[in-house]
Amino acid sequence: MLCLHILQSALGLINTLMIQDTLALPEWEDVLTDIDRRGLTPLFHTNMTPYREIQLRTDRRLDLTDLPTA
Repeated sequence: MLCLHILQSALGLINTLMIQDTLALPEWEDVLTDIDRRGLTPLFHTNMTPYREIQLRTDRRLDLTDLPTA
């Protein structure tokens, strides 16, 4: 059960970074209202395949250079 909590936290972090990168694009600047932004959640799992073979892409890395600092 603890592994599932860790997986959910990691997935939430990756999804948050992907949402932030997408919303930082200029074409999204005036698309979403404040109400739309409040409805965003990082807890989607459509980018995860839990019951199939997972292919690890070691030739690509996530761009984590613009992480917000706490």
